[in-house]
Amino acid sequence: MATTDDATSRKYILASRASQLAQIQTNIALAALEALDFPSDFPKPTFATSFMATAGDKNQSQALFLMGGKALWTKELEVALKEREVDMLVHSFKDVPTVLPEGCIIGAIMEREDPVDSLVIKRGKEDAWKSLDDLPDGSVVGTSSVRRVAQLKRNFPKLKFLDASHLLNLHSRNTRLAKLDAEDGPYAALILAKSGLVRLGMGHRVTADLIPPTLYHAVSQGALAIEIRSDDTEALKLCEAITHKETQIRCLAERACLRVLEGGCSVPVGVASTFEDGALTLTGCVTSLDGSEHVEHTLKEPVSSAVEAEAVGERLAKILIGSGAGKILDDINVNREKRAKEAEKTEKEK
Repeated sequence: MATTDDATSRKYILASRASQLAQIQTNIALAALEALDFPSDFPKPTFATSFMATAGDKNQSQALFLMGGKALWTKELEVALKEREVDMLVHSFKDVPTVLPEGCIIGAIMEREDPVDSLVIKRGKEDAWKSLDDLPDGSVVGTSSVRRVAQLKRNFPKLKFLDASHLLNLHSRNTRLAKLDAEDGPYAALILAKSGLVRLGMGHRVTADLIPPTLYHAVSQGALAIEIRSDDTEALKLCEAITHKETQIRCLAERACLRVLEGGCSVPVGVASTFEDGALTLTGCVTSLDGSEHVEHTLKEPVSSAVEAEAVGERLAKILIGSGAGKILDDINVNREKRAKEAEKTEKEK
């Protein structure tokens, strides 16, 4: 994959958050890099890992919706990257802001796991409840995502969907599932990304996948991305060698749509995409927090490059905005500011 002119012998440090899932994902990236073929006379690079807690990991009480966006999961890591303490950052791509700091780029987008969200039923109830339709009226379903809550309120008005940040900011899925399974716990079920459960070896806990149009998944969900310094040409060559082209096309289109819609905030934008026979099919939706308003649209266009994929995403976002999504997002931002002020006031009164 390289010649002696491409790189010098070098040790690369891959960094990520310290959660169990982040470490597993970093080791997936590490294995892919170590598996690259190098000529026998090429000074093969070596790789090591480093893990750290981010602001999102440290704040265990407040919802991402109110905390300032996805940069909570990446900012400290990016400081270390820019200061050359580490060389590559391994991210769950859905947690990466759509606009990166100056001097940082996405070098690799690895093959995507199934991006759907999944229903996980409380242990002991799996035989009785096979789907959200089976849950008794008033059952409490926990999730930390405003996107999931908004869409599911629309489709399942008789259930109670909670933005359960006090539970789901516990970043170990083992801990989340223990809270779910507790006999005195309030939750009948949780909704989690299937990809995380699979990577943690807990795919057996999935009761049912919630596929579109029941639930559109998060932008870039299921994909791993490697962030590098924009001037690190050696690292970029390695990253390009492990990039999965279909995943790249789909995720860049999804992220371009979100970038136009969101302005850096956590908003209820759902997507679904396929890339087959040179054609990209991209669906996007925006749903009000109470589920009462929903705007959805699909584009299908031939795509042959990352630039063309991003252009499709941008066009889709503009169509959604013109169809009513702009008003929904404006209302959400007003609601966010109000809730953030209320949370700040409550914190001061403690």
